[in-house]
Amino acid sequence: MIQVVLPKNLQILAGVGRVVELEVRGAATQRSVLDALEASHPSLLGTLRDQVSKKRRPMVRFFACQEDLSDESPDAPLPEEVASGKEPLLIIGAIAGG
Repeated sequence: MIQVVLPKNLQILAGVGRVVELEVRGAATQRSVLDALEASHPSLLGTLRDQVSKKRRPMVRFFACQEDLSDESPDAPLPEEVASGKEPLLIIGAIAGG
């Protein structure tokens, strides 16, 4: 089971707690985790990535094992600690402004 930590606004939208556990088939990648997350919580469709291009939304960041994975290929394997469920994949809403 892969653990995904969601920001409060997405917790409310999906009607879940802070941590969502997902069963991911095949390799654990950003794409496979987001596919599983959106399949189990359809209300999140389009919030993390564009529905057509599947590109990450600009104000959404992905972190794991103290590393920013946001600009990694969506098909790159996630760290083994995430794939094994020892560490969560963190989804963070970026903050901008002046």
